[in-house]
Amino acid sequence: MTEQRAERAGLWYTRRFRAVLGLILIGTIASPVEGRQGPDWVLVNSQAEWQPRDSQGEFVFDNHMWILGGWFAAKQPNPRDVWKSPDGKQWTRTVQQAPWEHSDLAAAFVYKDKMWFMGGRKLPGKENSNKVWSSTDGAGWTLQCAGAGWCPRVAPCFAVFKDRMWVFGGTENFYDDNDQTLKNDVWSSADGKDWKLETPQAAWPKRTNAQAVVFDNKLWIMGGGRWSPETVLHNDVWCSEDGVRWTQATAAAPWKPRQWFSLVVYRGRLWVLGGWSRADGNYGDVWYSSNGKDWTELKSSVIWKPRHEHSALVFQDKLWLWGGYADELNSEVWTLQIEHEEQLR
Repeated sequence: MTEQRAERAGLWYTRRFRAVLGLILIGTIASPVEGRQGPDWVLVNSQAEWQPRDSQGEFVFDNHMWILGGWFAAKQPNPRDVWKSPDGKQWTRTVQQAPWEHSDLAAAFVYKDKMWFMGGRKLPGKENSNKVWSSTDGAGWTLQCAGAGWCPRVAPCFAVFKDRMWVFGGTENFYDDNDQTLKNDVWSSADGKDWKLETPQAAWPKRTNAQAVVFDNKLWIMGGGRWSPETVLHNDVWCSEDGVRWTQATAAAPWKPRQWFSLVVYRGRLWVLGGWSRADGNYGDVWYSSNGKDWTELKSSVIWKPRHEHSALVFQDKLWLWGGYADELNSEVWTLQIEHEEQLR
């Protein structure tokens, strides 16, 4: 592993040693939860046209899947390109260098027929942003707000909930997670310009690199924690009907505490995919839940290599996963389709 990549994961041993250690850990610390055998993942594209990366933004817009920004290396500038694809095979670049500069672990989503990109970190270094950008075509970007109400931050959670955009959690300093830099404030906006502080301190512990999603008419947050200089990660699950009052669905899900994972909603269930912890390195597991408390591991005979900071989304009734760091950066594109409800029962 290069020293540049160790800046992200904090692991200084070689790739070979890491792989062997991961196999040992997986073999000796098996999950006590019985999994369900699912269908195989399908490798749609072994090398997409965009340069391999992680920590990018992703969403579905205008009948295409999109990827934007991300991370190449600790000492290299952020990628600022934007790509779209109707099928995961053919990708079209809409712009080589967008005007936003802070594209590492930024917030990216679709709201009111626009693509939105905000927050994130500029590389090299630790400069964060609270700028808010929008676009209708992925080529031209408009600065909607030069400084949102929330402080500049990297790796926040974000979602569209109750017809508003939401940003919460994250950290002010990628390299130093403490009670001052870590956040558990919750903000919302109807236009990207005016932001309302919904609560300065949510019930869930301060954290960065968590994931959020809207499910069952509630806002959910899970996982993440602090990783530098001390790594303390969570596998708790929280939900809220208003973004202010939060209820803990479980203090400890059966999937191991992790960060840099993906969270999506598919087939009426929450799905957790991959991620990383200092103890185990990259994860290659897939879990689903209908209530946030009870989880089942979906096991596949063919699946992507363990990785973190990949993209995952739902498109054309399939789960899609691409990119990320799997011992090295990649631009693979994978899909999984659940064709029958019985496959999850």
